[in-house]
Amino acid sequence: FPWAPDPKLLRSWQKGRTGFPIVDAGMRQLWQTGWQHNRVRMIAASVLVKHLLQGGCGADAAPYFRVFNPVLQGEKFDPHGTYVRQYVPELAKMPAEWIHKPWEAPADVLKAAGVELGVNYPIPAVGLNEGRDRALAAFKKLKS
Repeated sequence: FPWAPDPKLLRSWQKGRTGFPIVDAGMRQLWQTGWQHNRVRMIAASVLVKHLLQGGCGADAAPYFRVFNPVLQGEKFDPHGTYVRQYVPELAKMPAEWIHKPWEAPADVLKAAGVELGVNYPIPAVGLNEGRDRALAAFKKLKS
């Protein structure tokens, strides 16, 4: 499997600064408590190996083609943003509608919430579709 290591992306994931709120909340929870819920663990791991670094051992518990979408996972399992607000305080004032995808929020919503993308909260380290497509293309290449 083509490994694409990027120390900067790895560090952003480790510190909860990926720009994907549910992932960032999970990584910050891990730093603060030494624990994270299984769902968040799966999302964070998927984003690391399938969006950010592209890697895997081939013996993963989940099927290779499963690429979690952190926005949809956040909306499904943290619909009001309670978990994200707890661990990502810079997004605490974001409306639930935008908390899992602040980069799509209108400028007036960001301003009212005190969020400056790229300043006090990161822009996503990689585009959702870009990361997903790159991972699936790598898996497809392995199969051929």
